[in-house]
Amino acid sequence: MRNRIFFFFLITILPFIGCSRKTTPEEPLGNTSVGTPAQSLAEFEDTVERIRSDLKIPGLSAAITNKGKIVWAKGFGFADRESGTSATPDTVYHLASLTKPFAAVIVMQLVEEGKLDIEDPIANYGVNISSPGIIKVKHLLSHTSEGVPGTSYHYSGNRFSYLDDIIPAAAGETFCELLNEKILLPLHLDLTGPYPQSPTNCLINDPRSTQLAVQLAQGYSPNGQHEMSYQTYFGTAAGLVSSVIDISRFSIALDDDLLLLPESKELMFTPSQSNSGHELPYGLGWFIDNNEGLKIIWHYGFWDAVSSLILKVSERELAFIIVANSDRLSSASPGIGSDEDVNCSVAAQEFLNAFVFGTAQLPDVPIR
Repeated sequence: MRNRIFFFFLITILPFIGCSRKTTPEEPLGNTSVGTPAQSLAEFEDTVERIRSDLKIPGLSAAITNKGKIVWAKGFGFADRESGTSATPDTVYHLASLTKPFAAVIVMQLVEEGKLDIEDPIANYGVNISSPGIIKVKHLLSHTSEGVPGTSYHYSGNRFSYLDDIIPAAAGETFCELLNEKILLPLHLDLTGPYPQSPTNCLINDPRSTQLAVQLAQGYSPNGQHEMSYQTYFGTAAGLVSSVIDISRFSIALDDDLLLLPESKELMFTPSQSNSGHELPYGLGWFIDNNEGLKIIWHYGFWDAVSSLILKVSERELAFIIVANSDRLSSASPGIGSDEDVNCSVAAQEFLNAFVFGTAQLPDVPIR
């Protein structure tokens, strides 16, 4: 079994830093807060730029989908400040844990094909983790595998990454191969794929991987002052790279039932229940929240030099995607750490306040 110790620290511990991170003299960090709700798309663009500037993020890109169409997408700042390359909707970013929703779709596709059952013990697939109970596939997908399985929620990218071993045992192909066959190629997501420098990149000799490397944003330190390298792990828990346009297309394909049957999607988007019947904040590969009576389906990414967020309001046929080349969208105060609450994200709140609970209008005409 491959060594997961370093990966465990980065992906399991970091998300639980909490909804605040103190500024130190050695690492001066910017902070931001929620402002007056934007009354128009132009004002919302100003808001996104303010967040970027406040948090000292060199570059970020964002997109909004409405009723199955990408109606807005824009880059802010620099994908690579040193070369003067501006961020655009087609800039490629490392997504960190925003990989998990893609992995969940692959798992649910295998369930539909009868190759895997989420109620199966993971030991059926040759994966053995010491536990006081039987760990099932669903426990890895829902972050409920620690302690007595199913008892409580504990976010663990390390545990989720055991799906790297379960998927090929069930399907005879790796996550990377299935991702390419079942999502990237059918949806023509040419700006999405494994981190090009990952040792598990099955597309390393594909021209698309070369293009991803060319369009990949440079990563930066939390204070935005220094270049940083990305972690090279790629698997079910993290390591996908993509553009906001491609993530939008993935989201729309889910809405249109192009990737999963409606019942599979509903199961993925339903909050898990603990053994005692308590509702948990995570479904299968997605966070599930309730905001003023509306179901919010979302996920974030947070790792070295990257932060990302997708937010779906299915009842309104809306989705918001934002990705940055520093960790500050996720680590900033208030962030989306231990509370696992989408309202901790300033970017998410600004979107919701403007277009979901506010009066700002979105275009009807698709931009792509």
